[in-house]
Amino acid sequence: MYITCLDLEGVLVPEIWIAFAEATNIPELRKTTRDEPDYDKLMKYRIGILKEHGLGLKEIQETIATIDPMPGAKEFLDELRSMCQVIIISDTFSQFATPLMKKLDWPTIFCNSLEVAPNGEITGFKMRCEQSKLTTVKALQSIGYDTIASGDSYNDLGMIQASKAGFLFKSTEQIKGEHPELPAYETYDELLAAIKKAISE
Repeated sequence: MYITCLDLEGVLVPEIWIAFAEATNIPELRKTTRDEPDYDKLMKYRIGILKEHGLGLKEIQETIATIDPMPGAKEFLDELRSMCQVIIISDTFSQFATPLMKKLDWPTIFCNSLEVAPNGEITGFKMRCEQSKLTTVKALQSIGYDTIASGDSYNDLGMIQASKAGFLFKSTEQIKGEHPELPAYETYDELLAAIKKAISE
């Protein structure tokens, strides 16, 4: 039994924080897990910048409403879901992801949640579990699934390396250079073919 685990941002939809950085003209918010491997540190940094500028959940959700899935992402996901079970495992938050899941036809997503004050200020965040992507893949394996995983960032490496087959997708030159052992693809057709091959072996 195969289950494919996919990252969300940078793989199926554009990076939410980069879009918000552009919308607000705050370049410091462009930093993502491609740049900072420590997610806890990254989120505390982001929350500090939001507080400094008086921005909250409402403003971020207004930007998210303008984001569409990457060209071909929905078709890729539809095709993949016809071949095997698929779970999106993301370090994003349910308050961000829900509108994007609607545009992708409601695939299953495991993500985290934000702590939001009544005035809309983001005061903190609650992670589902430690090392959520790797922990989830190991849990799926413990109940009899072989996992296939793909993502683009540092926080995807654990689940990619722990899976029966793992692939980098639309990753950075730095991450690809640091992990030459991981097959790296740039198009959905290439990734779909690689997953199909892994399932048939």
